[in-house]
Amino acid sequence: MKSKLISLLLIFLMCGAGAPAASAQTRSGQDDDVIRVDTDLTNLFFIATNKQKAYVTSLTESDLRLTEDGVPQKILTFQRETDRPLAIAFLIDISLSEERTLPQEKAAARTFIESVLQSGKDHAAIIPFTGSAFLEQGLTRDVFKIYRALERVEIASPGYLGSGPAISGIVSGPGMKAPPREGTTAIWDAIAVTASEVLARNRELTEQPSRSAPRPRLTRDEATAGQNQRRRAIILLTDGHDTTSRVTRNEAIKRALDAETIIYGIGIGDSKEEGVDREAVNAVAMGTGGRAFFPKKETDLKNAFAEIERELRSQYLIAYSSTNKNRDGGYREMQIEITNPALRKEQLKLRHRPGYFAKSTPRSSN
Repeated sequence: MKSKLISLLLIFLMCGAGAPAASAQTRSGQDDDVIRVDTDLTNLFFIATNKQKAYVTSLTESDLRLTEDGVPQKILTFQRETDRPLAIAFLIDISLSEERTLPQEKAAARTFIESVLQSGKDHAAIIPFTGSAFLEQGLTRDVFKIYRALERVEIASPGYLGSGPAISGIVSGPGMKAPPREGTTAIWDAIAVTASEVLARNRELTEQPSRSAPRPRLTRDEATAGQNQRRRAIILLTDGHDTTSRVTRNEAIKRALDAETIIYGIGIGDSKEEGVDREAVNAVAMGTGGRAFFPKKETDLKNAFAEIERELRSQYLIAYSSTNKNRDGGYREMQIEITNPALRKEQLKLRHRPGYFAKSTPRSSN
């Protein structure tokens, strides 16, 4: 009798061990929302435009081929992404060179928020920066909180005047660059901490407090679910003149890629000062699959925000599990090409982030 019980127990344990740890897909409100997926799944958003620069929104999975480092990949998910919730961080340069244009920037940002963000669904954060980036308003779906935070954003003269705490996330110490002084401009630092500390893909994008508070621990499923629920973007308003960042521009781009965040750069500044570093703004945007805009007057600024809105409503999502299972932290180049002969003749342009950095296997402490 005892041996039979032991046998039954062993069978039960073996069956339990073979059961899947988590469903590859669950449903949450909408049937086509991918909520929980294997943690190795890679998301790739892309935009398609024709020769007239109009958005093409009628592509199907069969029209495309996806490769990673030249190796074809199996597409597991292909969706139009017009309704997926957004998480947008407004990263606003408040150095003295922005003094003449800041009121226009705030007005255009408010119009964008009014027309794009859907209360109860989308999240936004307001992050002004000089030498440090300040969380004036953490990610929230409350548009009135966003408006009030936007109104509090003022030029840092002589220092930051708001109530938001400085965002940490960059290591300092002996032999490293000292934290920037007040009144300087650290654009790459601001992008890095916004991506990794506010929009990071391994954190649930629920309501974030405007002041420092302990973060709740998440299960792996919860973190993965948060990763796949939202499209993440940084709208960067700056003249592009970085003076004191501790991280490089490439490191800032890497952190954005790690957080699956697109950067839209709006190069704006005082022409009576140093003007705009177009190359810097364009590089950080293109490096994440985004775009750069260089408005010369107020109507151009409004048009830039309107174009970002149209793009966000015209995205596609591809999800795949890479055939390269090496966890070496290496860079993987992604490419989408049109295979449909009829569409190839139309010379469509596809824009997406150029790649990502693979996860690394933690080193053994032994």
